[in-house]
Amino acid sequence: MLTRRLTLLAAGLALVAATFSWAGPRAAFLVAIGLGFGLVLEGLRFGFAGPWRTVVAERDARGLVAQLLAIGATAAVALPLLAAAPGELAGAHAPVGFAMILGAFVFGMAMQVVMGCGSGTLVNAGSGNLVGLVALLGFIAGSFAGTLHLDFWTGLGTLPVITVQGVAGDGGGLLLTLAALGLIGYAAASRADPGKRLPPLRLWVAAGLIAALALLNLVVAGQPWGIVYGLGLWGAKVAEAGGADLAATAYWASAANAERLSASLLTDVTSLTNIGLIFGAFLAMRWRRSPDAPAAALTASSWAFVLLAGIILGYSARMAFGCNVGAFFSGISTGSLHGWVWFAAAFGGSLLGLRLRGLVLVPRRPAQVEGVA
Repeated sequence: MLTRRLTLLAAGLALVAATFSWAGPRAAFLVAIGLGFGLVLEGLRFGFAGPWRTVVAERDARGLVAQLLAIGATAAVALPLLAAAPGELAGAHAPVGFAMILGAFVFGMAMQVVMGCGSGTLVNAGSGNLVGLVALLGFIAGSFAGTLHLDFWTGLGTLPVITVQGVAGDGGGLLLTLAALGLIGYAAASRADPGKRLPPLRLWVAAGLIAALALLNLVVAGQPWGIVYGLGLWGAKVAEAGGADLAATAYWASAANAERLSASLLTDVTSLTNIGLIFGAFLAMRWRRSPDAPAAALTASSWAFVLLAGIILGYSARMAFGCNVGAFFSGISTGSLHGWVWFAAAFGGSLLGLRLRGLVLVPRRPAQVEGVA
C-alpha cells in the first residue's frame, strides 16, 4: 500500500511538472488547483447533487449547509477582491433570461438522474464510476451542442446583468449575500432531522478548502472556478478534428472563442482545472483502495438514458450560463443575481429528477451507481 501511495504522489507531481514544462508556471498552478479540487471533492466526499437529494429525501441538511458555508467563505474574500481589482479580476456574472431559467431547471432534473453535476461528473469519471464516465462523454457533446444554439436561446430575451454590488454597493452586496446564504442554511437545518443539521468536521474542512481553492483560482486565472466552458471546448476540438467548420458558427467565430479553439487546451484556464480535477479524483480514489471496485450493472436502456442525461446536462448548462460550480457556486460568491435564480430553478428541477431517477436507472443486479457530487 505504501508503494502504491508513493506512486500516486509521484504521478500528481509529474502532472504538474509536465504542465509546467509544456505551458509554463501559470498553467501548472491551475492544474495543481484542479488537483486540489479533485482531491477534496472525492477524498472528503464533498458534493453538490447528492446533498440536494438528501435534504429532500432524507431530511439531511449537512451537505447543503456545507455548500453554503463554502460559498459564503468564498464571497467574503472574492467580493472585496473584485472591488479592489476590477480590471484584473472578473466575476461569474451572466444575465437572467427565459432560456437561463429553463436550462437551470432541466439541468437540476438531469443531474439527479446521473447523480452528478458538472464537477460531480468529472469526479465520478475520474474515480472510476462508469456511470460518471458515460455521463461525462454526453456532457462534453451536449455542452458543445449548446454553443451552436446559444444565440437562439439568448435571443428569447434576457435582463441586463445584475449584481448585488451594483444594487447595494460593495459592502452592502456582501452583507446581502451572506444574509441570504444564512437564511437558506437556517431554513434547511430547521427542516432536517436532529443530528443531520450541522456538517461534520470533515465537511467543515472540505468547505474551507474548496473556498481557498476557489479564491486561488480567481486570483491565478483572473476569473472564478468554472466547468462548462472547458467541456464545450473539448467537444469543439473533437468536432473540428472530425472536419466540422466551426468558423461558420456565431459562438466559435467570435474572436475570443476562435482564439481558444485554435490554441492548445493548456492555454485554457477552465480546461486546466478540469484536467486537474479529474486526475485529483482518480488519485483520491486510488489512495483509499485498489482499482477493483465493482462496476455499475445497468440495463442497456439505462446506459442509453445515462448518456442522454449527460447530453442534456451539458446542453442545459450552456443554456443556463453554468452548472453548480460556474452558476451556483461562482455566480453567488461573486455577486451575480443569475446565481440565485439558477439555484431556485435547478433545485426545482432536481425534485422532478429524483422521481425520474427511480424509474429509469434499473440495475440488472444490486450495484452502487451513485457518485459523490
